[in-house]
Amino acid sequence: MTISPLDQLMNVLAKLPGLGPRSARRVALHLLKKREALMIPLAEALNVAAHEVKACSVCGNLGGSEPCEICRDPARDRSLLCVVEDVADLWALERSHAFRGLYHVLGGTLSALDGIRPEDLRIDALVERVRPGSVKEVILALNATVEGQTTAHYVMDHLAPFGVSVSKLAHGLPVGGELDYLDDGTLTAALQARRRAG
Repeated sequence: MTISPLDQLMNVLAKLPGLGPRSARRVALHLLKKREALMIPLAEALNVAAHEVKACSVCGNLGGSEPCEICRDPARDRSLLCVVEDVADLWALERSHAFRGLYHVLGGTLSALDGIRPEDLRIDALVERVRPGSVKEVILALNATVEGQTTAHYVMDHLAPFGVSVSKLAHGLPVGGELDYLDDGTLTAALQARRRAG
């Protein structure tokens, strides 16, 4: 039995994060109603992205050039290297405009449960970037999960022979956060990372 083009569209849309069958149906209808203004430009953009967006061989960021725009930027501090789990984390840090060094995307975190081993991540590539000695500090911007912290310790062990300074992002109270609404893990991390006032 052949599937209709509309059903095929809805089935593909339903596989996107945050979209179930009902949401996919609504999106498909919206696209079809705005065929000229939205659906055709979206199809063209998807086609271009599918063929031209690639992972940077240096840092792992996604972009249309090799190496990526961040790695090519001469204004970046090449002595600072921020290690993130995936590209979404890199983009989040870039949105903050708080970091002007370079990045390294691991491509995940170690997880025995999911079968993700060190050789499945870009840890060896990180070591090769640090080995020449031009990197002075590696900032581990990994999630505060068991897997993230396990990966951080593994990376620290592998960077230890190079004498590079390794730091981790602070964990704790978010700006504007109220104690009553925070989970126990966040409160514990905030207490452990406390510093002198004033």
